Amino acid sequence: MMLISEANLRDFTTQLFVAAGVSPDESAAMAEALVLTNLRGVDSHGVQLLPHYIGQIERGEVNLGAKGHVVSESGACIVYDAENALGQVTAAICAEHASRLARAFGLGMVVARECNHFGAAFLWSRVMSSHGHIGVTMCDASMLVPPWQGREPRFGTNPICVSVPHPDGKGWLLDMATSAIAHAKLEQAKLRGEQTIPHGWSLDREGLPTTDMATALNGFLMPLGGYKGSGLGMMVEILSGVLAGGATFGTHVTGLRHKGRPMRANQTFLAIDVARFLPLDDFYARMDWLIKEVKSAQPARGYDQVLVAGEPEARAMVERTVNGIPIPDGVWATIAETAQRLGVAAPANSLRP
Repeated sequence: MMLISEANLRDFTTQLFVAAGVSPDESAAMAEALVLTNLRGVDSHGVQLLPHYIGQIERGEVNLGAKGHVVSESGACIVYDAENALGQVTAAICAEHASRLARAFGLGMVVARECNHFGAAFLWSRVMSSHGHIGVTMCDASMLVPPWQGREPRFGTNPICVSVPHPDGKGWLLDMATSAIAHAKLEQAKLRGEQTIPHGWSLDREGLPTTDMATALNGFLMPLGGYKGSGLGMMVEILSGVLAGGATFGTHVTGLRHKGRPMRANQTFLAIDVARFLPLDDFYARMDWLIKEVKSAQPARGYDQVLVAGEPEARAMVERTVNGIPIPDGVWATIAETAQRLGVAAPANSLRP
């Protein structure tokens, strides 16, 4: 396990993108998004994705320098063409558009097509909640999840994220896949050398649960909560892929691990202006009361307290800011190989705990 400071990991990541041909400003934005994700403990969507992103760029599957454009704007609604640009770049633009519309109309919704992977969804919901809006982010993804009672993939992990504003930046934040886990979490377990995985993560090719790593990698992800997760996954596809009106949705969307063609995903950003419903201070007080009530429940046996969505990540951020970001050896090896190919030196103070 490697331990790397936030600053050094951000600088290293920026250098990798610059070496791959990304502009300095966009390289810094990409690094900021990935390292923040690691800081919050969401390692599946942090710098582990670097070799995938760099590979896309090197194969010409990303339109470097593009920022996308508004296809149509009608009242509180925008359709956005991301032009196959870097996903984090266009997601930030779309989130800002959604908040701009919310300031004008109370609600703002942007549906984007021709998108690339935008990392962790919480990044973009937090952009909207930083403006005093409830931020909702959704996207479709490459086919990894069968519908309930099926044995062929028809949905992606199709995440849903809701971020609630708070004056101290500690608002409730739910970021979840509609599959049992994100596929990158399975990759993490593989890189750690694990031969088995927890029950409930994956299905084999016959649609039956498996705990064998090799079988899982050749199989599918399990929908979250059975038929409920399957329904939520389809809901996300409707609100992003279908509604975006682009050339691809559903089974035609590819992903980071599909080489030779653009991802062409679809994404949705919804901002709700809290102040249109009640004063922000009242909203903050009511949210604080609700969180306190939830956390006042007696913890179940084996636990010392009840946690709410976003709390584990906020704690991880405090701990990792002080002590450094841990990166498993298997993950670091793939990043280091990419860095060596690009002629970028690894951080000088990488430490083993």
